[in-house]
Amino acid sequence: MSTVDPGSEMPAPAAPAVESAGRSSAGFGLTTATALIVGSIIGVGIFNLPTSLATYGPISLVSMALTTVGALALALLFASLSRRLPADGGPYAYARVAFGNAIGFVNAWSYWITAWAGNAAIAVGWVLYVEVFINKGHQKGITILLVLVGLWVPALINLSGVKNMGAIQLTTVLKFVALAFIATVGLFYVQRANYSPFNVSGQSTIAAIGGGMAIALFSYLGVETASVAASKVRDPDRNVPRSTILGTLATAVVYLLSLTAVFGILPTSTLATASAPFSDAANAIFGGTWAGNVMAAAVIISGFGALNGWTMICAEMPLAAARDGLFPARFESMSSRGVPAFGIIASTALASVAILVNYVGTGGANAFTTLVLMSGITAAVPYGFSALAQLKWRLADNRALQTPRFIRDVVVAVLALVFSVLFIVYSRNTGAGHGLLYALRTHNWHGVFAYWAPFVLAGGALLLGIPVYRSQRSRMTEPAPVPPYH
Repeated sequence: MSTVDPGSEMPAPAAPAVESAGRSSAGFGLTTATALIVGSIIGVGIFNLPTSLATYGPISLVSMALTTVGALALALLFASLSRRLPADGGPYAYARVAFGNAIGFVNAWSYWITAWAGNAAIAVGWVLYVEVFINKGHQKGITILLVLVGLWVPALINLSGVKNMGAIQLTTVLKFVALAFIATVGLFYVQRANYSPFNVSGQSTIAAIGGGMAIALFSYLGVETASVAASKVRDPDRNVPRSTILGTLATAVVYLLSLTAVFGILPTSTLATASAPFSDAANAIFGGTWAGNVMAAAVIISGFGALNGWTMICAEMPLAAARDGLFPARFESMSSRGVPAFGIIASTALASVAILVNYVGTGGANAFTTLVLMSGITAAVPYGFSALAQLKWRLADNRALQTPRFIRDVVVAVLALVFSVLFIVYSRNTGAGHGLLYALRTHNWHGVFAYWAPFVLAGGALLLGIPVYRSQRSRMTEPAPVPPYH
């Protein structure tokens, strides 16, 4: 049965059981499905987003709005695909069935990178709020130690097999309350002068919006929970798309309103150097520091829940791929406590390496942005291939016979594909330098790396999959044929 961790930003992919009639045997209604999706999308990244977006200024609010359109297209895409092909591995499974094991492996590997790199980003963002209380001087050695604690303590909890769903639900409530507070009360403290200048990046309007979109994508990772929830929803053909749209829109409302408030409460120059922007906004509203401390405490608690959930998810993708023969069998083995221990340890170790590399010569906020962009690149790969799989299957369907919703499905798939490509194209860390040519002219080699770090790190992580693919090629099982459209 599919499981979704409401405290995380991404779902745990699993195989739902769908009845032949296309209806769920144990269903819940539209309201519960919508709440499930909202809780799954909202994570910790949104609380650090204003600092990352301050590179572009208030124009990034446009980026967030457009990213919401892309998120809706992706959500509808996965809702449609899940009804046709409920399978372990989520997006990777669609690419494998549509294009074979080679492309399936690339997508599985890329999606796994998204999981552990995203976990690293959450840990970095979590520590930025921890440092509201300790290590206020942001000494790098202590910061790195705190981030590693944020990674490995949840790993140990997962290895123990302990699951506390009550705590996870609490973290979801805290996140939503914190966002809703800034999204409502915060609007009364907006100063319109803080929205000017609108674009501070020094780039064109299109480039600034595109760069902001690449960063904003991280806050929507997990929109594919619709594909996981499909088998558990009554009348999935109607309620999954509806809950997907309503859940994503509900999330978008608190995202957009809270970001609008934060950008209006604090000047862009202040946000650019803020380590805990939502705490700073709360302090500006009430004066003093107590409100910011309360906000930071809420983010810390909810962030720990997200880290615990993501650590579990990091092991789910290689587990699904190992069962198909695409990943080494060690990822499939379960410990005496019934958890995929090797996947948990390997994912946490890789996240730790990514953190150490990112902190070389840079601070926490920039490390967070780089990891966000890296995870966005690797998420966009399976997102894009899922869109291509949908286009391939729906075009074949329509050639065989006239099928309902053909135009809608094709338009959604094209939008999802376009947004996936844009998320990759604009994933340069423009806040870390002035671009490649400027860095080369000034012999700023650190600036060269920092600017292109998301691509370098994502590319390096993807290349590590080559020897794994070569060693597994003879062990891969053949993907099942795609089920007919229904």
